[in-house]
Amino acid sequence: MFYPLSKILTTLLQPSSIVFILLTLGVVLQFWARWAHWGRRAGLAGIALMLILGFAPVGNALILPLEQRFSGVPEPGPGDRVDGIVVLGGFEDGWVSASRSGLAVNESAERLTETVRLAVRFPEAKVVFTGGAGGVFMKAEHAAGAVGTYLAEVGIDKARIQVEDKSRNTYENALFTRDLVSPRPGERWLLITSAWHMPRAVGTFRKAGFEVAPWPVDFRTRDAGDLLRPFDKVTEGLKRVDFAAKEYAGLLAYWLTGRSNALWPDPVRR
Repeated sequence: MFYPLSKILTTLLQPSSIVFILLTLGVVLQFWARWAHWGRRAGLAGIALMLILGFAPVGNALILPLEQRFSGVPEPGPGDRVDGIVVLGGFEDGWVSASRSGLAVNESAERLTETVRLAVRFPEAKVVFTGGAGGVFMKAEHAAGAVGTYLAEVGIDKARIQVEDKSRNTYENALFTRDLVSPRPGERWLLITSAWHMPRAVGTFRKAGFEVAPWPVDFRTRDAGDLLRPFDKVTEGLKRVDFAAKEYAGLLAYWLTGRSNALWPDPVRR
């Protein structure tokens, strides 16, 4: 019940949806004279919100703290042992992959490319992909099989590759992956996901009892200078605000429901 409800609420309450709702009210209420003035106010509010969130660097200001949270975590040295690499799904396009040959990816493909690089750098480490189909309103297809095939075709030994294709969200990523690999005390597992998603991912894996070393990728900002960099397209600004809003809402929801060990996970486990 929590999964579909959280997805529905996230969709309805994301900033771009609120803009759409305000603009829709602005049009619909014009048909009733009694409510017409409220319609004009809603419409103007929607336009103002769209322009502010679309062009101003609000999205950068929101996403930068998420990306900076684990950006300074030390990387393993040449002599350090790495027992496994876990990469979270979200970079693959399951719908396209299901009907086209090969693996279709999206703008988060750095999760995959970095996984391959690390698999070569640490040839003894297991490589685990976790991600199923998470659709609520429309039929969804997972591309877990295509990811596993791709990893094998680029030269990673099949004996090292494990695929988890049932999880629908970060919480299930953590639980199902923990049960799949049964990590032992003292082992070192790298967790690869987008930098803006890393705080929630780390908190969730810690809560599940799976200690991981964060390896953030797919950064959308460079540094504090991006706080002054506006967007040249309304759609880009709104998209980034939606990304950030979803993560902050996820951090709060996971903490309140006991799915994460902290509201704002610390880079160093306390």
